[in-house]
Amino acid sequence: MTLNITSKQMDITPAIRAHVEDRLAKLEKWQTQLINPHFILNKTPKGFSVEVSIGTPNGNLLASAESEDMYKAINDVEEKLERQLNKLQHKSESRRANERLKDSFKD
Repeated sequence: MTLNITSKQMDITPAIRAHVEDRLAKLEKWQTQLINPHFILNKTPKGFSVEVSIGTPNGNLLASAESEDMYKAINDVEEKLERQLNKLQHKSESRRANERLKDSFKD
């Protein structure tokens, strides 16, 4: 898996790269293929912003977060991505999906 980290108005230190890789490793527990993850780190007047786009076989994951601390923004983005992965994984178990299955068995 190739991890792309792009930054605007700042340098990517080895510590920041390691933190991003560590947070991305937490997403591997969902046992889905993460295709071409791309992190964009920005320095803003109010602090830092992080935008992430990751492709998966079920769809794309997009998340962004802003914070005064770069590491907190990265953690917030990881939590949002984890929620999206959870939603994608359990989409087939949703109530609407069950209703469609019931309708298909009536025919």
